[in-house]
Amino acid sequence: MSTVTAVPLQPVKSSVKIWLWVGIIAALLGAFGLAWVGTRPVVYQHLPADQDAKFLDWHKSQPGVKTTASGLQYMLVKAGKGDVAKDGDGVAVSFIGRFRDGTVFQPQASTQMLVGQGTIPGFGEALKLMNKGSKYRFWIPSALAYGPNPQDPRMPKNAMLIFDIDVTELVTAAEIQQMQQQQAMQQQLQQQMQQQQGGAAGPGGAPEGAPKGGQPQ
Repeated sequence: MSTVTAVPLQPVKSSVKIWLWVGIIAALLGAFGLAWVGTRPVVYQHLPADQDAKFLDWHKSQPGVKTTASGLQYMLVKAGKGDVAKDGDGVAVSFIGRFRDGTVFQPQASTQMLVGQGTIPGFGEALKLMNKGSKYRFWIPSALAYGPNPQDPRMPKNAMLIFDIDVTELVTAAEIQQMQQQQAMQQQLQQQMQQQQGGAAGPGGAPEGAPKGGQPQ
């Protein structure tokens, strides 16, 4: 028959008890603090849509977030190389768009565009902060997006937009102009060659001066 050996325990001193309780209380406070910090973004994320201004005011003080003079907020995710894009430059971008509650209104897409043309103001300003290979997250206030009267049926009124943008290629405006000039010269040369070939042919399609009938004499 087996027996259980009792292990004697030394009585815990009162001073040790106090430190144990202090440690427990500190751990509980730390856990509560982490839980509070962790829920703050969630709380602000679920603010009503008409309180985007309140969210942006809170968000601008978050680590890594910067705000431009216009109110556009951004965070660097991945650094790129070279000069940032300017008006007239061409960029190849990959991007996804969300509302503040996380709903995706623009699935992942890739496109090419000229900076400063054909986009909402906030998106155009965002591109001019980026260089080739960079990735950013942008929070675009309604005033820089679609405002109170959006033409896009997917857009609620006065909606703040969040974009994750990658710039995969960047071509300067000068390089684009040079390529356009080269293309125009090639087209002009092709037209001249076609005119010369057309002028060298007679009414029957044979070169002028060739024996009629198309057979050698």
